[in-house]
Order: sequence, then C-alpha cells, then structure tokens
Amino acid sequence: MAHILLLHSVYGLRPAVLAAAERFRAVGHQVTTPDLYGVPATDSVEQGFALFEKVGRDTVLDRARAAAAELPAETVLAGFSMGAGVAGALLAERPAAAALLLLHGTGGAPESVRPGLPVQLHLADPDEYEPDDEVAQWRQAMTAAGAEMSVHRYPGPGHLYTDPDLPDHQALAAALTWDRALAFLAGR
Repeated sequence: MAHILLLHSVYGLRPAVLAAAERFRAVGHQVTTPDLYGVPATDSVEQGFALFEKVGRDTVLDRARAAAAELPAETVLAGFSMGAGVAGALLAERPAAAALLLLHGTGGAPESVRPGLPVQLHLADPDEYEPDDEVAQWRQAMTAAGAEMSVHRYPGPGHLYTDPDLPDHQALAAALTWDRALAFLAGR
C-alpha cells in the first residue's frame, strides 16, 4: 500500500480532508494530512484566501516540505484545490513520487515530470478556478513531458464537490471520484 501526503485546500484542514484520509486508510494506505496553516479551517472561500495571504505562500510550502521530509521518496503527492497546486510544486523536489493525485485543481509543472509518472485529475465541469483552455494546455504539456494522465470531469457540481459541508457538494460526483481515486491508488 502507498504512503500518501494529502494536502488541504485554501479553506484549511477541514473534516472532508480528514474523511478522505480515513477512506484511504480503510483500504490500507498510510496517509499524512498536515495543517499547512496552523489554525482552524475557515467556513468560506473568501476567509480561506485571506488566511492563505496571512500565512503566506512560502510558509505553506515550507510546512508541506516539512511533512514530506518525514515520508518515503515514493510517496503519492495528493491535494485538494490549492493543495493540488502545493502537491504539484513538491513534485520538483520529489522526483521519485509514486504518483500525483489532484482533486479540484491542477498541479505540477511539465519540467518536474518523469516519464511514466501516473497523474490523476478530478475537476468539476465547468470549474470556476480551472478554465477549460488552461486545463487543456496543462494536460497537453504534462502528457508531452511523459506523464500518464487520466483526467475526470464531473458536469454540474461546484468546485469542491467532494466536501459534504460546502454548497459545492454533489454526492454522485464525489462517490465516483472516490471510486476512481481508490482504483488509481491500488497497488502503488
């Protein structure tokens, strides 16, 4: 089973992230869920962006690096929305990562991809934070760099549709996301 570093969204370390970690642990994975803010999670995206600005991008990245430093080189890097971007940023420093699991946001730069790197992306369709043309360009660049991409789009829900405590939630899309993510992680 895999070691997974699961990074939260701009909202902070919400119950939905901890529930996802428990879902992965239930099938045998070891999951680390660091608090990149060091304070309670927020209830709105606006509060989340304000908190991110207050804590600072560098501090968020440093805390993610510190959590990753304790894990094997072959850890799966995973994240929710902003956390997907942070997971992607860590890829440059962790070339042996087993995979990149991106929930609600893209992450990773093509120059950080090793040939054959498994990457799975789950996004609402449309997604207010991930314009279709940018996702298409990112996907093309990642594939050209050698990533083994699987992209799943879910028509209708809001951005963070896997979080049952947010208005974005859509149960069917969330269930399908978890089924696909578990299949992706099997054997890693």
